[in-house]
Parts: sequence; structure tokens; C-alpha cells
Amino acid sequence: MAVPKRKVTSMKRGHRRSTDALKSNSYVEDKESGELRRPHHIDLKTGKYRGRQIIEPKEDF
Repeated sequence: MAVPKRKVTSMKRGHRRSTDALKSNSYVEDKESGELRRPHHIDLKTGKYRGRQIIEPKEDF
């Protein structure tokens, strides 16, 4: 049975766990509308992606 030879230090444990932290979402400003949107996602207000009309824009209620 595998048994650790030495205690794992808190620094080593912290380095291993550093990638588990949740990252905040990034947003970019849309060039045409000036609204914030996620990168590589369709702008739902205008329905455009990379300057092309992909879907019909959503209407405000």
C-alpha cells in the first residue's frame, strides 16, 4: 500500500490547489453597441457575432 514518506507542506498543498479557485467571468465592450458581452459569444441584444447577423435581435419588454 502506498504511504507518503513525508508530510506535504502547506506551500506545496497551496500550489496544487491554486488552480481550483473560481475565476471571474471576463467581459469585453462591443465595438458597435458599446454594451458589455462575453468574448466569443453572440450579442443577444443585436443578434450579431463578429459583425454578421446570426439571429434575430431580442425585443425589449
